[in-house]
Parts: sequence; C-alpha cells; structure tokens
Amino acid sequence: MITLKKATIYKYKCVENEQTFEIEPDITVLVGMNESGKTSLLEALAKVNYFDSNDTDYHFDMTHDYPRKQKKAAEKSGQPIDAVKLYYEIDDSLRQAIEKDVGIKFRRKTFSYTKRYDNGATVDIEMLDTSAFITAKLKALNVSGERYISLFSKVKNQAEFDAAIKSLTSEGESADCLATLKEMRPYLLNEKNWDSPISEYIWRKHIKPNIPKFMYYDDYYMLPSRISIDKIHSKQTLDNSEKTARALLELADIDTENLINADSYEDFKAELEATQAIISEELFKYWSTNQNLRIQFDIDKVEGTDSSRNRRIVDHILDIRVENLRSMVSLPLANRSKGFNWFFSFLVWFEKIQENKETQYILLLDEPGLNLHAMAQHDLLRFIEDLSKEYQIIYTTHSPFMIESDKLQRVRTVLEKQDGTHISDCLQEKDPNTIFPLQAALGYTIAQNLFVSEKNLLVEGIADLVYLNILSNILSGMGRTGLKNNITIVPVGGADKIATFISLLRGNDLNMLCLLDTFTDQSAKARLDNMIAQNIIKDKRIMFYHDVLKVPFADVEDLFSDSDYLTLYNGVFSKQIAQGDIDATKPIMNQLKRKNGGKEFNHYTPANFLAKNAATISLSDETLDNFELLFKAVNKMF
Repeated sequence: MITLKKATIYKYKCVENEQTFEIEPDITVLVGMNESGKTSLLEALAKVNYFDSNDTDYHFDMTHDYPRKQKKAAEKSGQPIDAVKLYYEIDDSLRQAIEKDVGIKFRRKTFSYTKRYDNGATVDIEMLDTSAFITAKLKALNVSGERYISLFSKVKNQAEFDAAIKSLTSEGESADCLATLKEMRPYLLNEKNWDSPISEYIWRKHIKPNIPKFMYYDDYYMLPSRISIDKIHSKQTLDNSEKTARALLELADIDTENLINADSYEDFKAELEATQAIISEELFKYWSTNQNLRIQFDIDKVEGTDSSRNRRIVDHILDIRVENLRSMVSLPLANRSKGFNWFFSFLVWFEKIQENKETQYILLLDEPGLNLHAMAQHDLLRFIEDLSKEYQIIYTTHSPFMIESDKLQRVRTVLEKQDGTHISDCLQEKDPNTIFPLQAALGYTIAQNLFVSEKNLLVEGIADLVYLNILSNILSGMGRTGLKNNITIVPVGGADKIATFISLLRGNDLNMLCLLDTFTDQSAKARLDNMIAQNIIKDKRIMFYHDVLKVPFADVEDLFSDSDYLTLYNGVFSKQIAQGDIDATKPIMNQLKRKNGGKEFNHYTPANFLAKNAATISLSDETLDNFELLFKAVNKMF
C-alpha cells in the first residue's frame, strides 16, 4: 500500500505562490470560505493521477489552469513547468516485496511524484546501486566471478545487456551460464532511461502500478431522474451526471445495446433491482433522517416523430423514482431533497469505482453533504469515517457539522489573500471568517456534551482536554489506568466561566466534577466559593491539580516532568531551553513566561504538538505516574 503524505501545489488557478500541506493518513479536511480556492486544490490533486486517464477534463492545461497574471512569463521561459508535487510513503509489505524481487535493501520508504503542465511527470525515488544489484543477483543465481560484476554493473539498458552477453558468447562462455545470466535481463529494460536501471525497474514494476488514483466527486455528478440510454450507448459527449448514470448501468451489468434491441425489459429490470438493493442497503445504513424511502428503477420507451423524415423515433429511458412507504407516494429522484440525491448518487458512483479491487483510490469530495440537514451531515461523517479505513479522503467544507471537533489535527484552512490562495494548519490561521466553522464545531460539541453525557469532567481549556485524552489513551494502551470511557471531558474556556457552566449543568441531573488549575483569578475563585456556599455545587466535586501532586500550586502542565514538557515547548516554538534552566521545585509555566520576555504563549499549541507527535514522543515514568494518579482520583469521583 502507498500513502499520500504531503502535497505541494506550485501554481494552479488561484494558487499563485507555492503552497505545501500535510495529508493525514485517513481524512484531511480543507476548510475555508466560498471562493477561497478549496475546489481548485482538489482539482489540482485530481489531475496528477485521475482514475480515468482518458478524461481530458482532468489533464493540466496552461490556458485554463495556470494563473493568468503569470502565464506569459512562464511560457517565455521555455522550460517544463511543474504543477503539483506529491510525496508518498510505501508500507512495509510493498517494501519487502521489492527487496525480495531485486535481492537488495530498499531502505527509503518515501518518494515524490511531480506532474507538469505538459502532463509529463518526474519521479524521485531511492537510486539503487546497479553494482549492488548485480552482485546480489549473481549470488542468487549461483554465478560467481568479478568479471561478471564488472561487466554488467556498467549496463544501463537491455541493448547494452545484450551487447555484454554477445561479448561473453564470442569469448566462448557456456550456453548454460549465458542462459542463467539472461535471467537478469528483465530488470534492465530501463524504458525511461534513468541513471539507475534497477531503480527504474522498481518504479515501473512495483511502485507505479500501486500509486493511488484520485477520484473526484461533487454535486455535478448527481443522477438525473430520467436518463437516455440511447445517448449513453451512442457514447455521445456525456456530462458528469450522465457519467454517473453510465456507472449505474455498468454496475448492474447491463449491456445497453442488448437493452435497446430487446422487446422485454424484465431481465434488465431484475438486474437493476438487484443493484438497487445493494445500494439501498448501504444508503439506509447511514441515512437515518428518513427510513421510509425506497428506490425504484424502471425502463421506459419514448416515441416521437422526426419532422423531416416522418418516421418514429424511439428513445429508451431509465426512470429513477423514490417512494415514500408511509404516504405511498413516489416522486422522481430530482424532486427529492438535494441532500438525498447527493448521497444516493455518490454511492452509485463509488460502488462502480470500488469494483476495481486492484486499484487503490484517494477520494476527493467537494463540499460533501452541502444540502444535508445537520443530523444527516453527522450520518455522512460516519460514512466517511468508515470509508477512511480503506481509503484516504480529502474533502472541503465550510459547515461546522462536517468538522469533528476532537480531530482538528485533520483540518487545513484555505484563505484567499492578495497574492492568491494560502493553505495552513488550522492553529496558524488568524482570519476569523475562515476559522469560524472550527469555532462553531467546538461550540456545538460542548453544547452536545452538556446535555448528552451523564458524567462530565469540567476542565478549563482545550489544552486540558487534549492532554487528558492523549495520556488516558497512552496509559490504557499500556494496560494502566486511564480515564473511564463514560466520562466526558468538557472544556469551558477558562476558570471565569466555571460558575456559568455549573449553573447550566445543575438543571440536567448530571454527574459533574470540576478539575482546575490553582486559582490566580480571585474573582473566579469568589464566584465558585459563592456557589459552594449556596449549595449549588459541593466542594468535594471540585478537584485541583495541586491536590493530586501534593504541591501548593499547579497547572495541568505540571503533571508532566520538566524534561517532557520542555520537549513539547521547544518542539513547537523552536526553542532551546534546557532542563537545567528550570527550577524543578517551582511551577513550569511561570518560568517559561519569564523566559518568553514576560509574554504569554498559547497553551494549546504544545498540546497540539503532542497530539500530532504522540506516536514518536516517549514520555517519562514521572509523567505517566502523575497522570495515572490523577485518573485514579477522578474515576473514584464518578
């Protein structure tokens, strides 16, 4: 398997300056306002390796795709112009298959693939030493002799290999030995005339056939209610919706020529109904909004008169309707909601693509579920999450309901500036309009938690939420004590908002515990003390980090050993603060603030650094012990 790790878009439409962004192994979400350039980014990716190589809509074109202001200068250069560069990683199974085939180590698991505006491409993979390959292959063939290594190590292609064999023949080499040596010939074809023929072989034989193809889908692929089968059969130019219709017929294994010439359509209807059953089962597994709907396929003939020749014309029509089982009324597919049509049409398209089990795909979805109700978007997210177990998915959105607030590491923001479209990590984005969907997603999640979860652990901020979740997972994975699964962590946005949240929660008969930093804001402390005095909350339902650590003052960050937190701090802010620069007897946050010139820093940023690098960061026993102690104390309170 090959995974896309990163993309660089040099110049494409609204991308006027080089933009590079990381791709998640499962789902990457591009968030931005309308006309920010999200669709252009998906198009640029799709054109690198589209699943239908004959679809010219997905070929790069200088006239239509290159930024207009820069087009003249680019063309005058006379040089091949790069469009997009993609960075991939191969998994161990493919690497091992390569090594088994060629007989030498293939240590570098990453490679890049660059597509140009002339639709040619260049590849950068590990350049293997031909001499090492020849040596290993001769050993595997039980052929020894430095003369063979010296002779064949200089070979660049099969023509030179044949010349070498010819020279050995003239020197009287045995026929058996020559036959054995010729087993190396397929590895030295070197179609692309690379410096390393064995690297070209690995690319052509193992890597290129396994590179994922891009599948792009948007609203324009939605099925129409009535489809001309004759037009699809005649292979006239089809729009995107008709391409989906063709996919439906192919999915049902229907030969359009046989259908057009048939007198009875019963066999074809049976095939369509079988396909309908498969797609409907998948659809209603995720479509919870209305379970009373049923898809209906029918085939109809339309007759007319040709005014010039005065003869009958017959057009065969595939009719798609949706019946409401409750009201017993059926309507054309186009008359149902756009959201339902999108979901159904996508499943048709995707089921057809999925039939090719030999090809790996990356799904590019432009504004999926744009017309869906918020709860239906939640269903769509479940569907996308399930798909991501087998496919990498990149989708665009500006809907907060299409963003999972506990997985913001997947989000990349897209913003149009004076010099074109810019892509960035969501934490680096400052534009309030761009990050509004993220804020709304967080707010919605908090609101849902307040009224849905039975057991709520109130913490001050998002950093607490991230740290507690990650360390709970790490400890649980080690067989140690993490936070109970039925406890929901609710970040309230600061100590000053604790009292407000408690007031909201108390009317919902929910179990609640506050986990807080040591108070520095006396007004917030006074409000909480007042609520205790009024018996709105009991003091035993309030826990402080300093109580767990048995110290006078502590924030959540003090649960980390100094060396562990400095790893996060230095890593995200590119600092070089050593453990010796920190007084281990005092809280770390105030010390770092002083070393930052007295300026506060975003406490969430180191938390996000840990979230992204948890798999590679090794935490000390001190840190693990502190968090486990905390989780044991919290679990006892519920």
